[in-house]
Amino acid sequence: MRAEDGDDALETLFLPFIDGTLAWPSDGALFLRARDGWPLHQRAWPGLRCEQSFRPAADALERSGLSLAEEDETSRVPLVLVLPPRQRDESRALFARAIARCAPSGRVVACVPNNEGAKSAEADLARIAGPVGNLSKNKCRVFWTAPLEGPADADLAAQWAQADAPRPIADGRFVSRPGVFAWDRIDAASRLLADHLPHDLEGHAADLGAGYGYLSTELLARCPGIRAVDLYEAERRALDLARVNLAPFAERVALQFHWHDVTRGIDGRFDVIVCNPPFHAQGRGDRPDIGRRFIAVAAQALKPGGRLWLVANRHLPYEAELDAHFGNVRTVAQEGGFKIVDAMKSREGRTA
Repeated sequence: MRAEDGDDALETLFLPFIDGTLAWPSDGALFLRARDGWPLHQRAWPGLRCEQSFRPAADALERSGLSLAEEDETSRVPLVLVLPPRQRDESRALFARAIARCAPSGRVVACVPNNEGAKSAEADLARIAGPVGNLSKNKCRVFWTAPLEGPADADLAAQWAQADAPRPIADGRFVSRPGVFAWDRIDAASRLLADHLPHDLEGHAADLGAGYGYLSTELLARCPGIRAVDLYEAERRALDLARVNLAPFAERVALQFHWHDVTRGIDGRFDVIVCNPPFHAQGRGDRPDIGRRFIAVAAQALKPGGRLWLVANRHLPYEAELDAHFGNVRTVAQEGGFKIVDAMKSREGRTA
């Protein structure tokens, strides 16, 4: 994504290296929550490795020829770049991990848009790393530490390192963590869909955009005829939680977990698909095209006579896509600003 298309933070992050304020190290760098864009290709960045848990962004980095690092790597590097997330506990944990990955005399450099809490994020980094430098451009703030020999406040850094750790929610029914969708509660739309699932659903099911596994768990609890579930989730941090939350069903049904961007299509032939499709990407604006693509992918993946059970905000324009791909579509409920749809694929297997 080019900066003029809305990624000013990525451009501003690299500005201190372009204008000579900071030197790029010869021994390489690690970019946490990296995303692709023209600033990564405006010149050579020797030794740059990128870490990204969101599959569409990771795929884009790989397609650009950039090297990906695994989240559990522990090697230390002289420079760690960070694009902190909006969720503050998750952001603080990322700062703590960035400092831990710094080699002696290494730096952490981060950038946040002004309207997403840039000053607060800069203050957070300074609390555990000591004084920081900064500059502002493109309505963003880029800020960096002095050469580090570990955290300035080791106790606080250790505390923040656990700020986004998995923890029980919903009276202990699920494990979740800050930063994943609806991380500290059961999402109201997903709950409404679960409450309307018929008990006679059976066969091989898929959960598209599974999150931490709530819908799959409810599907298995309510529908004894389901014998297998494939969970597809683009955020790896959420998928890891789903593995934990679905573990009690592992002896009863076959479970598969896919770190996957559903919009690129899925393999398999399913009897049932449940779905609360995302309608935002990594920005704030509505993206109904994502939900429409989920519907098209579901139609391709269902067997003739298979059923899609979907929940969406009532205002999202999915009806034309549903009618184009399914032989029988009915709105089961409209409640609390949401709509529940049951769509059956025609026996002839027609899809647009």
